[in-house]
Amino acid sequence: MPDATPFLQFDSVTKTYVGVTALQGVSFGVREGTVHALMGENGAGKSTLLKALSGAHRPTAGTIRLGGAPREFASTAAALAAGVAVIYQELHLVAEMTVAENIFLGHLPQRRGLIDRATLREKTQALLQRLGEDIDPDARLARLPIGQRQMVEIAKALSRGAKVIAFDEPTSSLSVREIERLFAVIRELRAQGCVILYVTHRMEEVFALADACTVLRDGRHVRTYESLREVTPAQLVQDMVGRDIADVYAYTPRPLGAVALELDGLAGPGVRAPVTLSVAQGEILGLFGLVGAGRTELLKLLFGAERATAGRVAVHGAPLVLRSPADAIAAGVVYCTEDRKREGIVPILSVQDNCNLGIRAPHTCWGGLIDARWERENAAAKVQELAVRTPSVEQLIKHLSGGNQQKVILARWLSTKIRVLLLDEPTRGIDVGAKSEIYRIILRLAAEGVAVILVSSDLPEALGLADRVAVMREGALAAVLPRAEATPERVLRHALPVEKALSA
Repeated sequence: MPDATPFLQFDSVTKTYVGVTALQGVSFGVREGTVHALMGENGAGKSTLLKALSGAHRPTAGTIRLGGAPREFASTAAALAAGVAVIYQELHLVAEMTVAENIFLGHLPQRRGLIDRATLREKTQALLQRLGEDIDPDARLARLPIGQRQMVEIAKALSRGAKVIAFDEPTSSLSVREIERLFAVIRELRAQGCVILYVTHRMEEVFALADACTVLRDGRHVRTYESLREVTPAQLVQDMVGRDIADVYAYTPRPLGAVALELDGLAGPGVRAPVTLSVAQGEILGLFGLVGAGRTELLKLLFGAERATAGRVAVHGAPLVLRSPADAIAAGVVYCTEDRKREGIVPILSVQDNCNLGIRAPHTCWGGLIDARWERENAAAKVQELAVRTPSVEQLIKHLSGGNQQKVILARWLSTKIRVLLLDEPTRGIDVGAKSEIYRIILRLAAEGVAVILVSSDLPEALGLADRVAVMREGALAAVLPRAEATPERVLRHALPVEKALSA
Protein backbone atom coordinates (compact mmCIF):
# COMPACT_ATOMS: atom_id res chain seq x y z
CA MET A 1 0.00 0.00 0.00
CA PRO A 2 1.30 3.51 -0.79
CA ASP A 3 2.36 5.82 2.01
CA ALA A 4 -0.53 8.12 3.03
CA THR A 5 1.88 11.06 3.29
CA PRO A 6 2.18 12.90 -0.05
CA PHE A 7 5.64 12.73 -1.58
CA LEU A 8 4.80 15.57 -3.99
CA GLN A 9 3.03 18.52 -2.39
CA PHE A 10 1.78 21.76 -3.95
CA ASP A 11 1.30 24.43 -1.25
CA SER A 12 -0.62 27.56 -2.35
CA VAL A 13 1.14 27.59 -5.72
CA THR A 14 0.37 30.78 -7.65
CA LYS A 15 1.55 31.88 -11.08
CA THR A 16 0.79 35.26 -12.61
CA TYR A 17 1.74 36.69 -15.97
CA VAL A 18 1.19 40.25 -17.16
CA GLY A 19 -2.48 40.86 -16.44
CA VAL A 20 -3.28 37.15 -16.08
CA THR A 21 -3.44 34.86 -13.04
CA ALA A 22 -2.93 31.34 -14.38
CA LEU A 23 -2.78 29.63 -10.96
CA GLN A 24 -4.24 30.92 -7.71
CA GLY A 25 -3.26 29.25 -4.46
CA VAL A 26 -3.32 25.64 -5.69
CA SER A 27 -2.75 23.07 -2.93
CA PHE A 28 -2.88 19.27 -3.08
CA GLY A 29 -0.59 16.27 -2.65
CA VAL A 30 0.35 13.14 -4.59
CA ARG A 31 1.41 9.97 -2.78
CA GLU A 32 4.14 7.51 -3.70
CA GLY A 33 3.02 4.49 -5.68
CA THR A 34 -0.12 6.17 -7.02
CA VAL A 35 -1.44 7.52 -10.30
CA HIS A 36 -3.00 10.91 -9.63
CA ALA A 37 -5.16 12.33 -12.45
CA LEU A 38 -5.26 16.07 -13.06
CA MET A 39 -8.38 17.28 -14.84
CA GLY A 40 -9.91 20.56 -15.94
CA GLU A 41 -11.01 22.47 -19.00
CA ASN A 42 -8.55 24.15 -21.35
CA GLY A 43 -7.28 27.18 -19.46
CA ALA A 44 -7.87 25.59 -16.06
CA GLY A 45 -4.17 25.76 -15.20
CA LYS A 46 -3.04 22.16 -15.76
CA SER A 47 -0.21 22.99 -18.18
CA THR A 48 0.93 25.93 -16.05
CA LEU A 49 1.13 23.66 -13.01
CA LEU A 50 3.26 21.14 -14.93
CA LYS A 51 5.56 23.93 -16.11
CA ALA A 52 5.96 25.09 -12.51
CA LEU A 53 6.73 21.52 -11.46
CA SER A 54 9.23 20.93 -14.28
CA GLY A 55 11.20 24.14 -13.77
CA ALA A 56 10.05 25.62 -17.08
CA HIS A 57 8.34 28.44 -15.15
CA ARG A 58 8.93 29.63 -11.61
CA PRO A 59 5.85 30.02 -9.39
CA THR A 60 5.06 33.60 -8.41
CA ALA A 61 4.19 32.41 -4.89
CA GLY A 62 3.76 29.18 -2.98
CA THR A 63 5.93 26.12 -2.51
CA ILE A 64 6.50 22.77 -4.21
CA ARG A 65 7.74 20.07 -1.85
CA LEU A 66 9.39 16.73 -2.64
CA GLY A 67 9.59 14.27 0.24
CA GLY A 68 8.66 17.10 2.61
CA ALA A 69 11.50 19.40 1.50
CA PRO A 70 10.71 22.65 -0.36
CA ARG A 71 12.24 22.75 -3.84
CA GLU A 72 12.62 25.54 -6.38
CA PHE A 73 13.94 24.68 -9.83
CA ALA A 74 15.73 27.25 -11.96
CA SER A 75 15.38 25.10 -15.11
CA THR A 76 13.99 21.84 -16.44
CA ALA A 77 17.51 20.39 -16.16
CA ALA A 78 17.53 21.22 -12.44
CA ALA A 79 14.13 19.60 -11.98
CA LEU A 80 15.26 16.49 -13.85
CA ALA A 81 18.38 16.29 -11.71
CA ALA A 82 16.08 16.32 -8.67
CA GLY A 83 14.06 13.42 -10.06
CA VAL A 84 11.15 15.28 -11.68
CA ALA A 85 10.28 14.60 -15.33
CA VAL A 86 7.37 15.70 -17.51
CA ILE A 87 6.39 13.71 -20.60
CA TYR A 88 4.64 16.17 -22.93
CA GLN A 89 2.42 15.49 -25.95
CA GLU A 90 5.19 16.86 -28.17
CA LEU A 91 8.10 14.58 -27.30
CA HIS A 92 11.45 16.27 -26.67
CA LEU A 93 13.59 13.89 -28.67
CA VAL A 94 16.02 14.15 -31.59
CA ALA A 95 14.75 12.17 -34.57
CA GLU A 96 18.15 11.63 -36.23
CA MET A 97 19.89 10.34 -33.10
CA THR A 98 19.78 6.74 -31.90
CA VAL A 99 17.51 5.48 -29.15
CA ALA A 100 20.46 5.19 -26.75
CA GLU A 101 21.77 8.67 -27.57
CA ASN A 102 18.33 10.18 -26.94
CA ILE A 103 17.93 8.43 -23.60
CA PHE A 104 21.32 9.55 -22.27
CA LEU A 105 21.53 12.89 -24.07
CA GLY A 106 23.41 15.31 -21.81
CA HIS A 107 24.99 12.59 -19.68
CA LEU A 108 26.42 10.10 -22.17
CA PRO A 109 28.80 7.60 -20.52
CA GLN A 110 32.38 8.34 -21.49
CA ARG A 111 35.75 6.63 -21.43
CA ARG A 112 38.98 8.51 -22.07
CA GLY A 113 37.04 11.50 -23.40
CA LEU A 114 35.02 9.45 -25.90
CA ILE A 115 31.52 8.05 -25.74
CA ASP A 116 31.59 4.58 -24.20
CA ARG A 117 29.30 2.83 -26.70
CA ALA A 118 29.34 -0.53 -24.93
CA THR A 119 28.26 0.97 -21.61
CA LEU A 120 25.70 3.19 -23.39
CA ARG A 121 24.14 0.19 -25.06
CA GLU A 122 24.18 -1.88 -21.86
CA LYS A 123 22.50 0.84 -19.78
CA THR A 124 19.92 1.50 -22.49
CA GLN A 125 18.99 -2.17 -22.72
CA ALA A 126 18.58 -2.32 -18.93
CA LEU A 127 16.19 0.65 -18.95
CA LEU A 128 14.17 -0.67 -21.87
CA GLN A 129 13.90 -4.09 -20.21
CA ARG A 130 12.61 -2.37 -17.09
CA LEU A 131 9.81 -0.98 -19.29
CA GLY A 132 9.26 -4.34 -20.96
CA GLU A 133 10.36 -2.95 -24.34
CA ASP A 134 12.37 -4.78 -26.99
CA ILE A 135 13.84 -1.82 -28.89
CA ASP A 136 17.25 -1.78 -30.56
CA PRO A 137 19.36 0.84 -28.72
CA ASP A 138 21.15 1.62 -31.99
CA ALA A 139 17.94 2.24 -33.99
CA ARG A 140 17.36 5.75 -35.30
CA LEU A 141 14.51 7.35 -33.41
CA ALA A 142 12.88 8.55 -36.65
CA ARG A 143 12.20 4.93 -37.61
CA LEU A 144 10.15 4.16 -34.47
CA PRO A 145 6.36 4.46 -34.22
CA ILE A 146 5.01 7.11 -31.87
CA GLY A 147 4.23 4.58 -29.13
CA GLN A 148 7.84 3.39 -28.94
CA ARG A 149 9.12 6.97 -29.06
CA GLN A 150 7.05 7.67 -25.98
CA MET A 151 8.69 4.70 -24.24
CA VAL A 152 12.08 6.19 -25.14
CA GLU A 153 11.00 9.45 -23.49
CA ILE A 154 10.01 7.54 -20.35
CA ALA A 155 13.33 5.66 -20.37
CA LYS A 156 15.08 9.03 -20.72
CA ALA A 157 13.34 10.18 -17.52
CA LEU A 158 14.29 6.98 -15.71
CA SER A 159 17.93 7.37 -16.80
CA ARG A 160 17.97 10.50 -14.67
CA GLY A 161 16.52 8.64 -11.71
CA ALA A 162 13.08 10.28 -11.99
CA LYS A 163 10.87 9.61 -8.99
CA VAL A 164 8.09 11.98 -10.05
CA ILE A 165 6.82 11.54 -13.62
CA ALA A 166 4.04 13.70 -15.07
CA PHE A 167 2.25 12.75 -18.29
CA ASP A 168 0.53 15.49 -20.31
CA GLU A 169 -2.22 14.04 -22.55
CA PRO A 170 0.01 11.06 -23.42
CA THR A 171 -2.56 9.09 -25.46
CA SER A 172 -3.58 11.83 -27.90
CA SER A 173 -1.62 10.30 -30.82
CA LEU A 174 -1.57 6.62 -29.83
CA SER A 175 -3.42 3.61 -31.21
CA VAL A 176 -5.51 1.40 -28.94
CA ARG A 177 -2.68 -1.16 -28.67
CA GLU A 178 -0.12 1.57 -27.86
CA ILE A 179 -2.42 2.99 -25.18
CA GLU A 180 -2.73 -0.44 -23.57
CA ARG A 181 1.06 -0.76 -23.57
CA LEU A 182 1.48 2.71 -22.06
CA PHE A 183 -1.02 1.92 -19.31
CA ALA A 184 0.87 -1.29 -18.49
CA VAL A 185 4.12 0.68 -18.17
CA ILE A 186 2.49 3.35 -15.98
CA ARG A 187 1.06 0.66 -13.71
CA GLU A 188 4.51 -0.93 -13.45
CA LEU A 189 6.06 2.44 -12.57
CA ARG A 190 3.38 2.84 -9.91
CA ALA A 191 4.26 -0.60 -8.51
CA GLN A 192 7.91 0.50 -8.36
CA GLY A 193 6.90 3.42 -6.11
CA CYS A 194 6.97 6.26 -8.63
CA VAL A 195 4.76 9.31 -8.19
CA ILE A 196 2.61 9.62 -11.34
CA LEU A 197 0.74 12.81 -12.23
CA TYR A 198 -1.53 12.13 -15.21
CA VAL A 199 -3.17 14.95 -17.20
CA THR A 200 -6.02 13.96 -19.52
CA HIS A 201 -9.32 15.09 -21.01
CA ARG A 202 -10.51 11.51 -21.36
CA MET A 203 -12.83 10.48 -18.58
CA GLU A 204 -12.52 6.77 -19.34
CA GLU A 205 -8.74 6.93 -18.81
CA VAL A 206 -9.18 8.44 -15.35
CA PHE A 207 -11.38 5.59 -14.15
CA ALA A 208 -9.25 2.93 -15.87
CA LEU A 209 -5.91 4.12 -14.53
CA ALA A 210 -6.02 6.63 -11.68
CA ASP A 211 -6.07 6.05 -7.94
CA ALA A 212 -6.89 9.69 -7.10
CA CYS A 213 -7.93 12.81 -8.98
CA THR A 214 -7.62 16.58 -8.62
CA VAL A 215 -9.81 19.02 -10.55
CA LEU A 216 -8.72 22.57 -11.44
CA ARG A 217 -11.01 25.32 -12.71
CA ASP A 218 -9.98 28.84 -13.72
CA GLY A 219 -6.57 28.35 -12.14
CA ARG A 220 -7.95 27.30 -8.76
CA HIS A 221 -8.09 24.00 -6.92
CA VAL A 222 -11.69 22.74 -6.89
CA ARG A 223 -11.48 19.32 -5.30
CA THR A 224 -9.21 16.33 -4.77
CA TYR A 225 -10.66 12.83 -4.64
CA GLU A 226 -8.27 10.52 -2.77
CA SER A 227 -10.25 7.56 -4.07
CA LEU A 228 -12.38 7.21 -7.20
CA ARG A 229 -14.39 4.22 -6.01
CA GLU A 230 -17.58 6.20 -5.41
CA VAL A 231 -16.99 9.08 -7.83
CA THR A 232 -19.04 9.32 -11.04
CA PRO A 233 -18.11 10.94 -14.36
CA ALA A 234 -21.01 13.36 -13.83
CA GLN A 235 -19.42 14.59 -10.59
CA LEU A 236 -16.08 15.25 -12.30
CA VAL A 237 -17.80 17.06 -15.16
CA GLN A 238 -19.67 19.29 -12.71
CA ASP A 239 -16.43 20.05 -10.84
CA MET A 240 -14.66 20.98 -14.07
CA VAL A 241 -17.29 23.30 -15.54
CA GLY A 242 -18.85 24.64 -12.34
CA ARG A 243 -22.39 23.74 -13.25
CA ASP A 244 -24.62 20.71 -13.49
CA ILE A 245 -24.56 19.13 -16.93
CA ALA A 246 -26.98 16.29 -16.32
CA ASP A 247 -27.88 16.52 -19.99
CA VAL A 248 -24.61 17.73 -21.48
CA TYR A 249 -25.99 17.45 -25.02
CA ALA A 250 -29.11 19.60 -24.32
CA TYR A 251 -30.97 17.82 -27.11
CA THR A 252 -34.42 19.18 -27.93
CA PRO A 253 -36.74 17.82 -30.65
CA ARG A 254 -37.35 20.23 -33.52
CA PRO A 255 -39.61 20.21 -36.57
CA LEU A 256 -37.87 18.86 -39.66
CA GLY A 257 -38.27 20.31 -43.11
CA ALA A 258 -38.03 18.92 -46.60
CA VAL A 259 -35.19 16.71 -47.75
CA ALA A 260 -32.00 18.78 -47.84
CA LEU A 261 -29.49 16.12 -48.90
CA GLU A 262 -30.16 12.96 -50.87
CA LEU A 263 -27.70 10.16 -51.65
CA ASP A 264 -28.73 7.58 -54.21
CA GLY A 265 -26.38 4.61 -54.58
CA LEU A 266 -23.28 6.66 -53.73
CA ALA A 267 -19.98 4.73 -53.72
CA GLY A 268 -16.31 5.52 -54.03
CA PRO A 269 -12.93 5.08 -52.31
CA GLY A 270 -13.55 3.55 -48.88
CA VAL A 271 -17.31 3.23 -49.50
CA ARG A 272 -17.54 -0.14 -51.15
CA ALA A 273 -21.29 -0.71 -51.12
CA PRO A 274 -23.64 1.93 -52.60
CA VAL A 275 -25.18 4.18 -49.94
CA THR A 276 -28.74 5.44 -50.28
CA LEU A 277 -29.74 7.93 -47.62
CA SER A 278 -31.49 11.26 -47.09
CA VAL A 279 -31.19 14.01 -44.48
CA ALA A 280 -33.91 16.58 -43.83
CA GLN A 281 -33.62 20.29 -43.13
CA GLY A 282 -33.00 20.74 -39.42
CA GLU A 283 -32.04 17.10 -38.87
CA ILE A 284 -28.91 15.87 -37.13
CA LEU A 285 -27.89 12.49 -38.51
CA GLY A 286 -25.31 10.72 -36.37
CA LEU A 287 -22.91 8.59 -38.40
CA PHE A 288 -21.32 5.89 -36.26
CA GLY A 289 -18.92 3.07 -37.06
CA LEU A 290 -15.69 1.44 -35.99
CA VAL A 291 -12.29 2.44 -37.41
CA GLY A 292 -12.24 1.70 -41.13
CA ALA A 293 -16.04 1.60 -41.45
CA GLY A 294 -16.01 4.29 -44.16
CA ARG A 295 -17.51 7.23 -42.27
CA THR A 296 -14.84 9.81 -43.14
CA GLU A 297 -14.64 8.47 -46.67
CA LEU A 298 -18.39 9.03 -47.13
CA LEU A 299 -18.10 12.66 -45.97
CA LYS A 300 -15.20 13.25 -48.36
CA LEU A 301 -17.32 11.94 -51.24
CA LEU A 302 -20.10 14.36 -50.26
CA PHE A 303 -17.63 17.26 -50.08
CA GLY A 304 -15.97 16.48 -53.41
CA ALA A 305 -12.61 15.76 -51.78
CA GLU A 306 -12.81 12.27 -53.32
CA ARG A 307 -14.45 11.32 -56.61
CA ALA A 308 -17.49 9.04 -56.44
CA THR A 309 -17.43 5.98 -58.68
CA ALA A 310 -21.20 5.47 -58.64
CA GLY A 311 -24.44 7.12 -57.58
CA ARG A 312 -25.73 10.66 -57.40
CA VAL A 313 -26.13 13.45 -54.84
CA ALA A 314 -28.86 16.08 -54.70
CA VAL A 315 -29.15 19.19 -52.51
CA HIS A 316 -32.66 20.56 -52.03
CA GLY A 317 -33.75 18.49 -55.00
CA ALA A 318 -31.11 19.83 -57.40
CA PRO A 319 -28.48 17.38 -58.72
CA LEU A 320 -24.98 18.15 -57.45
CA VAL A 321 -21.97 17.39 -59.65
CA LEU A 322 -18.96 17.09 -57.35
CA ARG A 323 -15.72 17.66 -59.21
CA SER A 324 -14.01 19.40 -56.26
CA PRO A 325 -14.83 20.88 -52.84
CA ALA A 326 -15.55 24.18 -54.60
CA ASP A 327 -18.66 22.58 -56.13
CA ALA A 328 -19.86 21.44 -52.72
CA ILE A 329 -19.24 24.83 -51.09
CA ALA A 330 -21.09 26.61 -53.90
CA ALA A 331 -24.09 24.36 -53.20
CA GLY A 332 -23.95 25.07 -49.46
CA VAL A 333 -22.31 21.77 -48.45
CA VAL A 334 -19.41 22.42 -46.03
CA TYR A 335 -17.05 20.11 -44.17
CA CYS A 336 -15.15 20.24 -40.88
CA THR A 337 -12.35 17.67 -41.00
CA GLU A 338 -11.40 15.33 -38.16
CA ASP A 339 -7.72 16.33 -38.50
CA ARG A 340 -8.12 19.87 -37.25
CA LYS A 341 -4.41 20.73 -37.09
CA ARG A 342 -3.35 19.31 -40.46
CA GLU A 343 -6.43 19.92 -42.62
CA GLY A 344 -8.65 22.41 -40.76
CA ILE A 345 -6.45 25.34 -39.80
CA VAL A 346 -3.35 27.12 -41.06
CA PRO A 347 -1.36 27.40 -37.80
CA ILE A 348 0.96 30.20 -38.96
CA LEU A 349 -1.98 32.47 -39.82
CA SER A 350 -4.15 34.57 -37.52
CA VAL A 351 -7.64 33.86 -36.25
CA GLN A 352 -8.89 36.46 -38.73
CA ASP A 353 -7.18 34.81 -41.71
CA ASN A 354 -8.39 31.35 -40.71
CA CYS A 355 -11.91 32.63 -40.21
CA ASN A 356 -12.01 34.18 -43.69
CA LEU A 357 -9.96 31.54 -45.49
CA GLY A 358 -11.70 30.16 -48.54
CA ILE A 359 -14.77 32.42 -48.29
CA ARG A 360 -13.25 35.82 -49.10
CA ALA A 361 -13.67 35.72 -52.90
CA PRO A 362 -17.11 37.44 -52.99
CA HIS A 363 -15.74 40.21 -50.75
CA THR A 364 -12.57 41.16 -52.60
CA CYS A 365 -12.06 44.67 -53.93
CA TRP A 366 -11.59 45.60 -57.56
CA GLY A 367 -8.69 43.72 -59.07
CA GLY A 368 -8.90 40.91 -56.53
CA LEU A 369 -7.49 42.88 -53.62
CA ILE A 370 -8.49 41.75 -50.12
CA ASP A 371 -11.13 43.94 -48.47
CA ALA A 372 -9.30 44.47 -45.17
CA ARG A 373 -12.29 46.16 -43.53
CA TRP A 374 -14.68 43.31 -44.33
CA GLU A 375 -12.11 40.74 -43.23
CA ARG A 376 -11.63 42.42 -39.86
CA GLU A 377 -15.33 43.08 -39.21
CA ASN A 378 -16.43 39.60 -40.32
CA ALA A 379 -13.85 37.85 -38.14
CA ALA A 380 -14.69 40.04 -35.13
CA ALA A 381 -18.41 39.39 -35.53
CA LYS A 382 -17.98 35.64 -35.82
CA VAL A 383 -15.56 35.50 -32.87
CA GLN A 384 -18.19 37.26 -30.77
CA GLU A 385 -21.07 35.13 -32.11
CA LEU A 386 -19.33 31.85 -31.29
CA ALA A 387 -17.66 33.09 -28.10
CA VAL A 388 -14.15 32.28 -29.36
CA ARG A 389 -11.69 32.90 -26.54
CA THR A 390 -8.84 34.86 -28.10
CA PRO A 391 -7.03 38.08 -27.12
CA SER A 392 -7.76 39.46 -30.60
CA VAL A 393 -8.50 38.36 -34.16
CA GLU A 394 -4.81 39.00 -34.89
CA GLN A 395 -3.74 36.17 -32.57
CA LEU A 396 -2.09 33.21 -34.32
CA ILE A 397 -4.63 30.39 -34.29
CA LYS A 398 -2.01 27.84 -33.19
CA HIS A 399 -2.01 29.52 -29.77
CA LEU A 400 -5.73 28.83 -29.24
CA SER A 401 -7.11 25.76 -27.49
CA GLY A 402 -8.54 22.92 -29.58
CA GLY A 403 -12.10 23.94 -28.78
CA ASN A 404 -11.52 27.51 -29.89
CA GLN A 405 -9.77 26.35 -33.06
CA GLN A 406 -12.84 24.25 -33.83
CA LYS A 407 -15.08 27.28 -33.33
CA VAL A 408 -12.98 29.29 -35.80
CA ILE A 409 -13.41 26.53 -38.40
CA LEU A 410 -17.17 26.65 -37.84
CA ALA A 411 -17.06 30.44 -38.00
CA ARG A 412 -15.47 30.18 -41.45
CA TRP A 413 -18.52 28.36 -42.77
CA LEU A 414 -21.02 30.60 -40.99
CA SER A 415 -19.89 33.35 -43.34
CA THR A 416 -21.48 31.38 -46.19
CA LYS A 417 -24.97 30.07 -46.82
CA ILE A 418 -24.88 26.63 -45.19
CA ARG A 419 -27.40 24.03 -46.28
CA VAL A 420 -25.56 20.88 -45.24
CA LEU A 421 -22.92 20.72 -42.50
CA LEU A 422 -20.58 17.72 -42.49
CA LEU A 423 -18.83 17.31 -39.12
CA ASP A 424 -16.09 14.70 -38.69
CA GLU A 425 -15.21 14.15 -34.99
CA PRO A 426 -15.87 17.83 -34.11
CA THR A 427 -15.09 17.42 -30.39
CA ARG A 428 -12.01 15.18 -30.57
CA GLY A 429 -9.34 16.40 -28.14
CA ILE A 430 -11.63 19.07 -26.68
CA ASP A 431 -12.45 19.44 -22.99
CA VAL A 432 -15.93 18.98 -21.53
CA GLY A 433 -16.84 22.65 -21.28
CA ALA A 434 -15.78 23.40 -24.87
CA LYS A 435 -17.71 20.34 -26.04
CA SER A 436 -20.95 21.68 -24.59
CA GLU A 437 -20.37 24.98 -26.43
CA ILE A 438 -19.81 23.12 -29.73
CA TYR A 439 -22.99 21.13 -29.10
CA ARG A 440 -24.99 24.34 -28.65
CA ILE A 441 -23.68 25.66 -31.96
CA ILE A 442 -24.63 22.43 -33.75
CA LEU A 443 -28.13 22.43 -32.23
CA ARG A 444 -28.60 26.09 -33.10
CA LEU A 445 -27.68 25.50 -36.73
CA ALA A 446 -30.07 22.55 -36.88
CA ALA A 447 -32.84 24.71 -35.41
CA GLU A 448 -32.15 27.21 -38.22
CA GLY A 449 -32.79 24.49 -40.81
CA VAL A 450 -29.26 23.27 -41.57
CA ALA A 451 -28.99 19.53 -42.26
CA VAL A 452 -26.14 18.09 -40.17
CA ILE A 453 -24.23 14.83 -40.58
CA LEU A 454 -22.18 14.19 -37.45
CA VAL A 455 -19.43 11.56 -37.44
CA SER A 456 -18.40 10.61 -33.90
CA SER A 457 -16.47 7.73 -32.36
CA ASP A 458 -17.98 8.74 -29.02
CA LEU A 459 -21.16 6.66 -28.96
CA PRO A 460 -22.84 8.65 -26.14
CA GLU A 461 -22.18 11.82 -28.17
CA ALA A 462 -23.69 10.35 -31.34
CA LEU A 463 -26.74 9.10 -29.44
CA GLY A 464 -27.06 12.29 -27.41
CA LEU A 465 -27.20 14.71 -30.36
CA ALA A 466 -28.73 12.79 -33.24
CA ASP A 467 -32.32 12.56 -34.45
CA ARG A 468 -31.34 9.36 -36.27
CA VAL A 469 -28.20 7.24 -36.20
CA ALA A 470 -26.77 5.72 -39.38
CA VAL A 471 -24.36 2.87 -38.72
CA MET A 472 -21.57 1.98 -41.16
CA ARG A 473 -19.72 -1.32 -41.21
CA GLU A 474 -16.81 -2.27 -43.47
CA GLY A 475 -17.55 0.37 -46.10
CA ALA A 476 -21.31 -0.19 -46.21
CA LEU A 477 -24.40 1.31 -44.59
CA ALA A 478 -25.52 -1.32 -42.08
CA ALA A 479 -28.56 0.35 -40.49
CA VAL A 480 -30.41 3.61 -39.94
CA LEU A 481 -32.07 3.84 -36.52
CA PRO A 482 -34.49 6.48 -35.22
CA ARG A 483 -33.47 8.11 -31.96
CA ALA A 484 -35.95 6.11 -29.88
CA GLU A 485 -34.50 2.81 -31.14
CA ALA A 486 -30.80 3.75 -31.15
CA THR A 487 -29.63 2.06 -27.96
CA PRO A 488 -25.89 1.50 -27.42
CA GLU A 489 -26.35 -2.27 -27.68
CA ARG A 490 -28.28 -2.06 -30.95
CA VAL A 491 -25.88 0.41 -32.55
CA LEU A 492 -22.84 -1.66 -31.62
CA ARG A 493 -24.48 -4.84 -32.88
CA HIS A 494 -24.80 -3.24 -36.32
CA ALA A 495 -21.29 -1.72 -36.17
CA LEU A 496 -19.44 -4.95 -35.38
CA PRO A 497 -18.29 -7.25 -38.19
CA VAL A 498 -20.92 -9.91 -38.83
CA GLU A 499 -18.98 -12.81 -37.29
CA LYS A 500 -18.28 -10.81 -34.13
CA ALA A 501 -21.85 -9.57 -33.88
CA LEU A 502 -23.15 -13.16 -34.06
CA SER A 503 -20.85 -14.28 -31.28
CA ALA A 504 -21.54 -11.22 -29.05
